[in-house]
Amino acid sequence: MFEKIVIANRGEIGLRILRCCSEMGIKTIAVHSSADRDLIHVRLADESVCIGPPQSTESYLNIPAIISAAEVTDAVAIHPGYGFLAENADFADRVEQSGFVFIGPRPETIRLMGDKISAIETMIKYGIPTIPGSDGPLSDDPGKNLELARRIGFPVIIKAAGGGGGRGMRVVYSDAALGNAIAMTRAEAESAFGDGTVYLEKFLENPRHIEFQVLADHHGNAIHLCERDCSMQRRHQKVVEEAPAPGISDEARHRIGELCAKACREIGYRGAGTFEFLYQDGEFYFIEMNTRLQVEHPITENITGVDIVKEQIRIAAGEPLSYKQEDIKINGHSIECRINAEDPVNFTPSPGQITQYHAPGGPGIRVDSHIYNGYKVPPYYDSMIGKIIAHGEDRQSALARMRTALSELVIEGIATNVPLHRDIIVDAAFQAGGTNIHYLEKKLADAGG
Repeated sequence: MFEKIVIANRGEIGLRILRCCSEMGIKTIAVHSSADRDLIHVRLADESVCIGPPQSTESYLNIPAIISAAEVTDAVAIHPGYGFLAENADFADRVEQSGFVFIGPRPETIRLMGDKISAIETMIKYGIPTIPGSDGPLSDDPGKNLELARRIGFPVIIKAAGGGGGRGMRVVYSDAALGNAIAMTRAEAESAFGDGTVYLEKFLENPRHIEFQVLADHHGNAIHLCERDCSMQRRHQKVVEEAPAPGISDEARHRIGELCAKACREIGYRGAGTFEFLYQDGEFYFIEMNTRLQVEHPITENITGVDIVKEQIRIAAGEPLSYKQEDIKINGHSIECRINAEDPVNFTPSPGQITQYHAPGGPGIRVDSHIYNGYKVPPYYDSMIGKIIAHGEDRQSALARMRTALSELVIEGIATNVPLHRDIIVDAAFQAGGTNIHYLEKKLADAGG
């Protein structure tokens, strides 16, 4: 097992990794920007190294600085968490070329699945259902593109091959709008991702977002940890997640989960990963694979009893998976609310000092957060400041516990989206289960939000 690990991230995930390492007897090095010297995991780590000024491009995205920190502290491995460099194949390459272990997939796997077109082609090869589409880049021939769109049937969606986070995509409802939409998406993709390649898919109008968590090791073993429903979204960003997904049969869970595990074995995947699907009318359609730890991993940990971060570290150290597929059983239901430092109505970021903080507790409640009384939320990074996770023997129990937890949560001094979560949890459609990915957006629009 590793003696010392660099935590190449910040906030709640930095603290989550530190806690796991502490439990495993692994020493930690927290790299941080000058704005983050007061983070809890920076204070608690065995060593800390400031790697640059507040701007993430000069600190958390600064590959040479992170590798230098690993060198001067005699670290063995680097854990990227999520976001920042977690899915950067060049970073994974540089880490391994510098003699350290990257706690994540191999660089070539990150590249394969990071390109949406190659990912879809790979999934088709291994029998995973995909959305009807171009199955490759769109050509420069407007006539061919129009013929393809008509054959698939409007509406269609144009997507950037290197896109993510809701950027680089446009929905098209008619022949007349297709050419301009392709041109605009290409330009946006080139600007945002340095790659103007785009592809086309059938646009599903009322889908849910269902994803399967997988784990795979160096020894050819791969398992799935069941599914999560992440349909409660705003501008393609997840707000509330739950596991297991309401209304998914055991047969469908087993069938799709096994296909995901098989694909991992075929491509030589290692570590934790997530296969994301759109689900409509009883059918699953692959959209992408995230080759990293997910923000919402705690709800899967709650229902399976698997410590996903610990398994990541063990796998990276060359150890076999601790579990076989038959060991994975669903225990109850779990729901996660992402708590953001933002105005709950107009969603503008709300950095500043937290003057009062009280975390909820009680049976089945987990709080993953790095904030504390007096903590100053910086304006430079993502607005998420924590996650409230509720677990119960069934969905109704988890909902009730989440409702109580949100009523107990106190964060003063800054605005947060806690009022939005309190509203979602008592929403009749959400309580019934199975809302689609457009539900929250429409709910907010109807309310004038």
